[in-house]
Amino acid sequence: MRRSNVISLITLLGINLLIVGVLFRTAHFEFANKVWLLGLILIPLLSIWFFFRQHKRKASLNYSHLTSQWKSSFPVIIRHLFFALKVSALACVIVAIARPQSNDSYENRTKEGINIVLAMDISASMLSRDFEPNRLESAKDVAIQFVDERPDDRIAVVVYEGESITQVPLTSDHRVVKNGIEELNTGLLTGGTAIGMGLATAVNRLKDTEGESKVVILLTDGVNNSGQINPEDAAQMAELYGIRVYTIGVGTIGKAKSPVGIANGQYIYDWVEVEIDEETLKTISDATGGKYFRATSKNKLVSIYEEIDRLEKTRFNVLQYNRKTEEFFPFLIAALIFLFAEFLLKNTLFRSAL
Repeated sequence: MRRSNVISLITLLGINLLIVGVLFRTAHFEFANKVWLLGLILIPLLSIWFFFRQHKRKASLNYSHLTSQWKSSFPVIIRHLFFALKVSALACVIVAIARPQSNDSYENRTKEGINIVLAMDISASMLSRDFEPNRLESAKDVAIQFVDERPDDRIAVVVYEGESITQVPLTSDHRVVKNGIEELNTGLLTGGTAIGMGLATAVNRLKDTEGESKVVILLTDGVNNSGQINPEDAAQMAELYGIRVYTIGVGTIGKAKSPVGIANGQYIYDWVEVEIDEETLKTISDATGGKYFRATSKNKLVSIYEEIDRLEKTRFNVLQYNRKTEEFFPFLIAALIFLFAEFLLKNTLFRSAL
């Protein structure tokens, strides 16, 4: 094969590798004028035309027999170089006209936390030892764990026995919430179990708060036997203000070792039948769109809070922004560099070689 043909083939290969490189460089771009990319078909067509043109072209220069083969091929190499520069410039211009664009997108996520009140029974029966070490301590541990799993929510703590108070107002400072839970103990209020009062106090903490999601988790181990508000009326209040109530009955099935009196400042324990007004708790949860759970062990109580956590997921408002940036300018610059290099070389270093 003639030396000029070999050079032509090498040039063809180089040009087509260049086109592949350009296409690879633009693979992650979007194009405003995609149809112009069809113009890249001209590059291999021009290369084939140039190959056959050089094949037919006859040398017009005479060289002495002492001139090396490399020197005899030098004008051919220069012509191929100039052609490659022109075609490269054309490829870059075509890509630039197609208007490559980079697409930058990002999301602005705003969290919409849930307002939650933990309404916890702290009556003496919560010291029953069917949970380790007792129902109250287990309930406190699990409640603190639940608070840790809800970093975006505002949480309050309401406690009740025969009456009800707010232990921790609604707050996003979970350190304060957990400290308030840790300090809970029985005997802070009048004895008894006022489920209706506990729920009513929780509703009052939530009824005027902003946000769509308002939740009460009411935990008890007994039967409503005191208080000025019955549980059904408190449930109607919750329903009126769009508050969901999840109710949890805490206690084993059968008998549990529970406090039955006090002697010398210490509780006296005996085996007592566990009585939980499950029908009332179900009525409360059903009326408000919540759910009733029965916790017969600490592990069961943990799984209940985990299920409530899944049911009451924090909502996110997502705004997505898209920004397109024109990327044609580097291709125009590259085209100008190729053309300028071809002009400069043709009129300076290699002017006498052609």
